[in-house]
Amino acid sequence: MAGGNKGFGSALTAGFDKIEEQAPSQTAAVMESRSDSLARIASGNVVRDRTEFIDPARCRPWSHHNRDLDHLNQEACQSLIDGFLTARKQRIPAIVRRLENDPEHEFEIIAGVRRWWTVQWLRSNGYPEFDYLVTIQSFKTDEEAFRVSDVENRSRKDISDWERSKDYGRALVDFYDGNQSRMAEALSMPKPTLSQLLAIARLPDFVVAAFADTHEITNNLCRQLSPLLKDEAAAHLIEAEAVRISAEQAAARAAGEATLPAIAVAKRLVSATRHKEAKTEFETLKIHASSGKAMLTVKGEASGSLTLKILPDSGATEKELIAAILDAVKKR
Repeated sequence: MAGGNKGFGSALTAGFDKIEEQAPSQTAAVMESRSDSLARIASGNVVRDRTEFIDPARCRPWSHHNRDLDHLNQEACQSLIDGFLTARKQRIPAIVRRLENDPEHEFEIIAGVRRWWTVQWLRSNGYPEFDYLVTIQSFKTDEEAFRVSDVENRSRKDISDWERSKDYGRALVDFYDGNQSRMAEALSMPKPTLSQLLAIARLPDFVVAAFADTHEITNNLCRQLSPLLKDEAAAHLIEAEAVRISAEQAAARAAGEATLPAIAVAKRLVSATRHKEAKTEFETLKIHASSGKAMLTVKGEASGSLTLKILPDSGATEKELIAAILDAVKKR
């Protein structure tokens, strides 16, 4: 992730400024904007926002921010850490809004969670002089805040396609009533582009589980898999292969070995659908109970019949077994 994401986000960067660690020349623009705001305040004009340095402890991320906090660490933020240290300050402000009824925090971060994390890391690692540069804004609605956040973050290559897809998926439900056309219009985004991104968030859980790191699931990989998943027989084969890959990934992690990279995973999932007619007849699939143990095997015969075998000691309930058997028959 530290090296940048080359999937969906890279197609949307035209017309936007570069991210902080790549654009030190923006310092003047930031300070000019701040001076502008102060001048307008002094003249008595009403201003909608202002820029200032604050203690990051006064802030909390917005529930709709598009960063995966579990993936914010020194490695992921190293380029930003280096940029801050070189400039001896944060150059580009985050966007925040004031909070009400929160005794522990004064501001909510709409965009700039990675910068917030970086400042906190620096303050905890020998650089207590660093403060968090923010632009304080007000928004009429959460939907407006989402649009501002989207514009601010769309050009950032360090945000993975996975993070974008989950963020857009939540926004589609929360702000646009599931209407993709309305969302695309509000974001000034081509409908096919939005549809491709949302497809990542809709990948089945068994596909997602096959990847060692969800942040490696790019728009390009999703475009290879999504059409195949619409075919029931192909989807069944992909699921079987995904289960095998998930087990291999878990074993590799347990042994401290390297996991399969995303491209290799995608190739195996796609390859599993080749010659699907022959594989559907003879491949034996295992179905697991909620306990994690295999409870049922399903084998297609050349004659077109189906052989089911209930496995002992799986811990499966009668309800689970019946549901699995009915599902196997229905898919066949």
